[in-house]
Amino acid sequence: MERRIQEIGAKISEDYAGKEIHLICVLKGGSYFMCELSKRITVPVTLDFMSVSSYGSDTKSSGVVKIVKDLDDSIKDKNVLVVEDIVDSGRTLNYLLEMLRKREPASVKLCTLLDKPSRRVVDVEVNYTGFEIPDEFVVGYGLDYDQKYRNLPYIGIVHPDK
Repeated sequence: MERRIQEIGAKISEDYAGKEIHLICVLKGGSYFMCELSKRITVPVTLDFMSVSSYGSDTKSSGVVKIVKDLDDSIKDKNVLVVEDIVDSGRTLNYLLEMLRKREPASVKLCTLLDKPSRRVVDVEVNYTGFEIPDEFVVGYGLDYDQKYRNLPYIGIVHPDK
């Protein structure tokens, strides 16, 4: 995992050479990935955090997006990179990205540690992907099941029905 995060950081640094990048972490799961990723980006970085929910205590996205914590600062004219733990159905990210674009940033891109394209119901462009995974419910490295297992130092599959 560390090698892949280093590779993503190098690619982001190359793509944003000569520019500053504003990372927006989608809490809570994205925090583990963003901390590691930001340390590997060599261009100037600023950070902000947003909390968006569509799961509750279930394992499938409800499709209802709720902004729990909005950004602290304006993103107008900034090069924004949204950092997420996992892209699943795409509903939440689609809503979030559209909302952010209305705030007039210079650019908006998406970086995710994990991508589940087989679950996509809304087309979302993922610009930087750590790993593509099958349709399993995963935990660890920031990902949770009902707020549990985030602190696992690896990513594992949960079968809540077993």
